[in-house]
Amino acid sequence: MKKFLSLILALALLLGCAAFAEEEAKLDKDLVILFTSDVHCGIDQGWGYAGLYAVKQSLSKDNYVLLVDDGDAIQGEPIGTMTTGEGIIDIMNVVGYDLAVPGNHEFDYGMDRFLALAEKANFPYLSCNFNEEGELVFAPYAIKEFNGVKVAFVGVTTPMTLRSSTPKYFMDENGEFIYGFMQDENGEAVYTAVQKAVDDARAEGAAYVIVMAHMGNEAECSPWMYSDVIANTTGIDAWLDGHSHDTDQVVMKNKDGQDVVRSGCGTKLAHIGALTISKDGKISSKLYSWNQDIAAPALLGLDNAASEAVAAASDVLNEKLKTVVASTTVDLIINDPVATTADGKSVRIIRNTETNLGDLCADAYLDQSGEADIAFVNGGGIRVAIKKGDITLNDILRVHPFGNSLTVIEATGQQVLDALEWSVHSLPGEFGGFDHVAGLTFEVDATIPTPCVQDESKMFDHVDDTMERRVRNVLVGGEPLDPAKIYKIASHDYQLLNNGDGYTMFKGCTVLQESVKLDNQVLIDYITGTLGGVVGEGYENPYGQGRIVSVNAE
Repeated sequence: MKKFLSLILALALLLGCAAFAEEEAKLDKDLVILFTSDVHCGIDQGWGYAGLYAVKQSLSKDNYVLLVDDGDAIQGEPIGTMTTGEGIIDIMNVVGYDLAVPGNHEFDYGMDRFLALAEKANFPYLSCNFNEEGELVFAPYAIKEFNGVKVAFVGVTTPMTLRSSTPKYFMDENGEFIYGFMQDENGEAVYTAVQKAVDDARAEGAAYVIVMAHMGNEAECSPWMYSDVIANTTGIDAWLDGHSHDTDQVVMKNKDGQDVVRSGCGTKLAHIGALTISKDGKISSKLYSWNQDIAAPALLGLDNAASEAVAAASDVLNEKLKTVVASTTVDLIINDPVATTADGKSVRIIRNTETNLGDLCADAYLDQSGEADIAFVNGGGIRVAIKKGDITLNDILRVHPFGNSLTVIEATGQQVLDALEWSVHSLPGEFGGFDHVAGLTFEVDATIPTPCVQDESKMFDHVDDTMERRVRNVLVGGEPLDPAKIYKIASHDYQLLNNGDGYTMFKGCTVLQESVKLDNQVLIDYITGTLGGVVGEGYENPYGQGRIVSVNAE
């Protein structure tokens, strides 16, 4: 009987301790998880980092606050390009980020550079699927504890990264992929990786599991959209997402029919995401949005540690822009070096005539793509000339100021012919979509009426086959273009993906590389790398190398 009573007493003590422990492991105040994504170097846009810092400081007075980033922070503006990401990491360290996941553009400066930046960061990067030859590069999850309550954060990065960053950065010296994101045809490898991380975190005592993702909602990302992963996993309480720049606030069912809160927070710090786990365990998400035409730091006159870090980074950028990085032995032109208007002004020809600067820009796209047969660059995207002599970083940035990004697609020779026809449809007049080319030569007869038919929005619709074409004798690599052959085309996302300047003929084309790196970075890397820092040989003729030959011209 005594032994029985002892067992009862011991059991009661255990149950009491368990109940006490369970009672202790509760939040005594709300936990607010602030999150950003796709900042793309917008350090002083929208809320700006100074505004984010102020929001974090304010909320920390009455709540537990954690700050995380869902990728694509270090690329997108000159401050990122000129410091190869370091300027952004410095600011993020000051703002006080706790966790981050790599987005596809974290890799834009090369694998070694990103891994070095990850070491410099005062916060860990997480990813349950980014691996080197099967071994995870970062921890798959991290656990943070608040008043005894464990909250796990699982990181996941889109396998689309292999296409939307520079593929060679993920390869060895033999051109074989050694880095990957557990990509497969049906998404199962990613679902399994996420589920394992969630299960392991739960086994470690996590009361809540939050996924920090750079996955998005774009259909072309299937089977790796956020909805795909949530629908094929269990145990996730909330999903903080990036990549697609959306601001959707969604509650959807997981594999077991349980609700999962999913939240996106846009881009360029126009919104700050806020996921709240309240003291009673309820989970909700919302956005703090800045909708003014003046950024918060400027309008509110914010003066804090983050604003000081942004100012310091801007000072560094301004100095770097003055840096001489190359030289040119020839004037690289956008205006005719001879012809003038009646009032003595120079005549712009970059939008209707081949020039040496147009050739240079097209060559840069062809070279930096690493695989394209042909490259196009629209004249409207080449904004200023570069004079003979020293070339500064600012000179190059001014040539391509719009932030378009290198993209490579597959297209038929017929689509290439239609694109060339559209390129010259306004001749002899100007057209911002007049393309400078590399890897290709052709003749054009502007005395023939254009056969291009436009839709009601003035976009390319089709070529009237009953009419004679202006473009003829097209050669690719010195061989006649084959209308039925598949060619790899390098240009920017504006033209190839977004129908910029009315280029609709590439809709539905297979994308090989998507928005890999900024156009000005393409030009910088070509001049400083491939050309060894000196422009001149091959670019002596201001009117180019004869890639676009006008016939029957006056």
